[in-house]
Amino acid sequence: MGAHCCDDVKFDGLDPAYRRVLLVVIAINAIMFLVEMPMGFIGQSQALKADALDFLGDTLTYTISLAVIGKSLSLRAKVAMAKGISLAAMGLWVLGSTIYSVFYMQEPMPMVMGYVGAAALLANLASVLLLVRFKDGDANVRSVWLCSRNDAIGNVLVMIAASGVWFSGTGWPDLIVAAFMASLFLSGSFTIIRQARHELSHTHHAPAE
Repeated sequence: MGAHCCDDVKFDGLDPAYRRVLLVVIAINAIMFLVEMPMGFIGQSQALKADALDFLGDTLTYTISLAVIGKSLSLRAKVAMAKGISLAAMGLWVLGSTIYSVFYMQEPMPMVMGYVGAAALLANLASVLLLVRFKDGDANVRSVWLCSRNDAIGNVLVMIAASGVWFSGTGWPDLIVAAFMASLFLSGSFTIIRQARHELSHTHHAPAE
């Protein structure tokens, strides 16, 4: 039943266990941003910077998600819409900065990419495991799951990029992975926006109480 989350909202986050899990996930993301962004500059890795920016975005959006739990469906859907739009903006920024880096390429440090990518992967896998039982729900809840899932995929790609940089001796694997991560951001944003629009249309046609 939970698979059909867009047909009928079944979980809106009103569960103390979900709130506790979300607080833990927010802390994990905030810590990883503070670790990964400076390491992205040290390691000259566009993929690490993109992943660190994603941790920051998740920290902010998960905090907003926590704040609107229990509010009206219309407000939660509007907040989810805003998160979808911000995720799209993040994807476009990563894509643009990656294209810029093509013309001003610095070879990343594969060891830094590998170690930091591994730490980020463990952090995101922990978040995914905590959130998996809450993955189906309204757009607000669903957006949290999609972001965490995409983050784990992105971390695997960062580690693949690190191996590619080490084997090839060029920065191209790093740029390719950064561009793919941008596409993940854009894909996730479209999914969130689509469900949020669906829920907003339902609130507009719902009879007044």
